Amino acid sequence: MPLVTPLSVEYDTETKELAEFFNETLGFCPNSVLTMQRRPAISKAFINLNKAVMTNEGRVTSALKRMIAWVSSNATGCRYCQAHAIRAAERYGAEQEQLDNIWEYKTHPAFSDAERAALDFSLAASVVPNAVDDAIQKELHMYWDEGEIVEMLGVISLFGYLNRWNDSMGTTVEEGAIESGEKYLGKHGWEKGKHL
Repeated sequence: MPLVTPLSVEYDTETKELAEFFNETLGFCPNSVLTMQRRPAISKAFINLNKAVMTNEGRVTSALKRMIAWVSSNATGCRYCQAHAIRAAERYGAEQEQLDNIWEYKTHPAFSDAERAALDFSLAASVVPNAVDDAIQKELHMYWDEGEIVEMLGVISLFGYLNRWNDSMGTTVEEGAIESGEKYLGKHGWEKGKHL
């Protein structure tokens, strides 16, 4: 049972309108947003931040942003966010071979060196203590400009918030996210865990 019960999608009109964004990214409004709306200023600010972070302004694709989110969520152990991130990566056109082999991004040929640099950055920035060092910085700057690095860190930071929110809340994972989690992550032990 979640720490706080999600409210109806009808609870706050402004949140409902903003949350239509998630119908495109996930196919449903996340239970996390339905919980945040107990304080509508939080749900609205979160959705607007999510939109800003996920906007593409450089070469960091929508699919790569979602894979960055998955690596970050995997590092922190949030099963709710792992399922959401892999579902959104699928919906935003990540290659099938990448989805099937996300766990092996460091060595699998489906990933380019530039993508590996981005995903290594996500992993290093998501662990505690933070592991972003000179080697990670050098690797990133080989492939990405500073604006693109800001986009990536925006995703990592957004999912840092979401990982803490959803793991602490024990947010109930939605059917669509369960389907994607089992399809792409189940072979490596993904399960709903506390997110029943």
